[in-house]
Amino acid sequence: MARGRVSLQELVRRRTRAGLVARSAERELFRGNFDTAPEDGRHRFLFHVHGTAGVGKTRLVKEFEHLAREQGALTAYVNETSGSVPEVLESVCRQFALRGHRLKDLERMLATHRERRHEAETAALAALDPAPDGAPSTGGMALARAGLAGLGLVPGVAPFTAVLDPAQLAHGADRLRSVLAARFRSHEDVRLVLDPASVLTPVLTDELNAVASDVPWIVLLLDTYERTGPFLDAWLHDLLTTDRYGALPDTVVVVTAGQHPADPARWGTFADFMTSLPLQPFTEAEARGLLAERGVTAEPVVAEALRLTGGLPVLLSTIAGTRPAGPEDVTDPSATAVERFLKWEQDPGRRFAALAGALPRLLDADVFAVAADCDRDRAEELYAWVETLPFADRLGGRIRYHDIVRAPMLRLQRGRSPRGWADGHGRLAQAFRRWREQTESGRDTGTLWLDETWCELRLGELYHRLCAAGPTAVSDTLRDLVEACDQGEALAARWVRVLEDAGRDAGAPGVSAWGDRLSAALASGGTRAVLDTLLDWAGHTALPVPGRLPVRRGGDEPSTTPGGGVPAGPPDFPGDPVRADPTPWDLDFAGAPADVDWMSQEQARLTTPADVALPAPLLARIHRDRALAHAARGDHTSAVTELSGALALTPDDARTLALRGEYLRALGLHAEAVADLEQATALDPADAYAWASLGAARLTLGHPEGARTALDHALALRPDYTWALVRRARVARELGDPEGRLAALDRAVAAEPDSAWAHCERGDALRAADRDREALAAYDRALALDPGYASAYASRGVAHHRLGHLDEALADLDRALELNPSYAWARERRDAVVQHRDG
Repeated sequence: MARGRVSLQELVRRRTRAGLVARSAERELFRGNFDTAPEDGRHRFLFHVHGTAGVGKTRLVKEFEHLAREQGALTAYVNETSGSVPEVLESVCRQFALRGHRLKDLERMLATHRERRHEAETAALAALDPAPDGAPSTGGMALARAGLAGLGLVPGVAPFTAVLDPAQLAHGADRLRSVLAARFRSHEDVRLVLDPASVLTPVLTDELNAVASDVPWIVLLLDTYERTGPFLDAWLHDLLTTDRYGALPDTVVVVTAGQHPADPARWGTFADFMTSLPLQPFTEAEARGLLAERGVTAEPVVAEALRLTGGLPVLLSTIAGTRPAGPEDVTDPSATAVERFLKWEQDPGRRFAALAGALPRLLDADVFAVAADCDRDRAEELYAWVETLPFADRLGGRIRYHDIVRAPMLRLQRGRSPRGWADGHGRLAQAFRRWREQTESGRDTGTLWLDETWCELRLGELYHRLCAAGPTAVSDTLRDLVEACDQGEALAARWVRVLEDAGRDAGAPGVSAWGDRLSAALASGGTRAVLDTLLDWAGHTALPVPGRLPVRRGGDEPSTTPGGGVPAGPPDFPGDPVRADPTPWDLDFAGAPADVDWMSQEQARLTTPADVALPAPLLARIHRDRALAHAARGDHTSAVTELSGALALTPDDARTLALRGEYLRALGLHAEAVADLEQATALDPADAYAWASLGAARLTLGHPEGARTALDHALALRPDYTWALVRRARVARELGDPEGRLAALDRAVAAEPDSAWAHCERGDALRAADRDREALAAYDRALALDPGYASAYASRGVAHHRLGHLDEALADLDRALELNPSYAWARERRDAVVQHRDG
């Protein structure tokens, strides 16, 4: 039978693989594991590779994957590009599908998880709103995510959770569970949102058991474990050592690889089924073997190579690739990797391509074509060659230069041609910006931060702008960082890391200083510490709280109306746009004028953090975020103080004025609130939020006509604005217009049928119109949506009383008081029922 032919590229990859890894003992140990049956005591189910950077962990893991496939194994490789257990499972599904094994049930469950996650964020707005009287929520989706992070639903911790009172957060968590239980179709949907691993992982084990009948082995490889371990390690421990997620097939083998040894507290008692593989630099024998495989055998040359590399595999491979004839040809590869590697490469295009490929942090064919600045066909040819370089680590469909080789490549380009350095990064910044804008087309900007592709493109754009010393690059990165902090620690860490990476790669101590200090702040105090650090650097330390602002007085509900209502949704009040319009300088690096003062630019790159002026809008945004955090725990006094700091920086910012006006209203300072809100609506007449809040403040001051005018403005701007419709109904009540009241509430429940608050208010209107049976139906709907809604229980109890259902009335009023023991209106209504019953 004729032998199947392989491509030249495949032969190159095989030789490169053999030459780079050269870990014969580790390779044989792993390969031999497939020769022992799972029930054999010598068989290992977990291998943990660990060692310092440059020692060859990723290459060894990739070699393990190759060896596993030679044994017929189905494999999946995961690295730090996955940021949570669901994302890891999505990556496994994709890779198994490419190899002809669809995990269809798990894929469907993951799709459901994404849908339910979005629904949960909406539900969290109602469940975690701190305002007791149905005031507009001001946290928006960021506050919703804060509550979900507090429940462990999202990776990282949003800034609000750092300041939320634990008792309040626990109350919000209980309320959210109740809301989700009412909203979703099954208990499993609720668990899928609140604890996705508990639902998804049993599906994974079932799928793996099904696949195990078709393949001899299943191998999962989890690389860069120093980054993925914080969210994977406990899950993996439970998966492998407990029955929590069901029984795994015994043909599963897991490989983890990171810089640190396995946690002895978690894995120390499982030595009988796992193997730790600490990697050291190559021994002299291993190093000599690698050099000999590549034709480097002359003793003076070998001795010099051993001296300079310290046995690090990637550096040994680089030296071997240069084919040195004598010791004089062997120089320190960490300093002159490019020249030594390219010495024998006669094609100038390839030499340029090797350098250009170092500029991006991660390469694919599209990014390389921009970096190499050549036509598409030539770029494809060069990229195929770059993929074979010994220091090009393969990550799925992309490659990344090893840091030990990439760093000197960057230093070489930066020092040899500052113009070329800026031009190259400028082209890449433009390309990433163009690709980012393509992903934004026709989409709501509020959803972009949840899109991994958008985040990756935005980070690439910022990295290259920072490397090219763009004049607004640092401030734009910090502006994005403030928004990223709203999304949680995991995303904020990526924005901090781009400052660290660019500062190091561009040799810009000022940028590095930003990255280092913000990284330390994030590690010590989370996203709240990051925001505090930014204010501190700018000379805007945390503002003191004034001593004599009043606490909130009782709600503005008339005595005949039950208080304690909570809205089912907030007004539309998004934060600042997260994208900064690039300046022409940022976009036109390739066309830089000939008279650019490069010395001045180099000096600018050496600025210290204190020399970078943060723009006033960015500092004001941080104050606003801090205000939202204070408001989330019900501290409107501190929130007003922070907003006053923001207004000192941006006095004509309509959004900040609207926020401060609402918080003043929440504090009972209605006249002051009206002043802020009137100014806000004058500055931005299209702000429905400000008009709605102004209407509520005017109503409390006893000006229902003015309140009607303001609320009509809000509804003209946003006809389906549920909160404004409910407030408009209250105005109609004060004006003696029962038909108008009910009409507004009919519109409210039509606009937001899942709003328990709107249904409860509609029930009150029906009850006031002596339509008690219809009111009962409205209250029933409210309680079906939110089983923990004390106000709806109290109101339904009153309706039952009016209909003569005394037992049902007492049961509902008792439940209302159980949920809220200080609910005075409910206690009065209960006393009336008891008096009626007892004569």
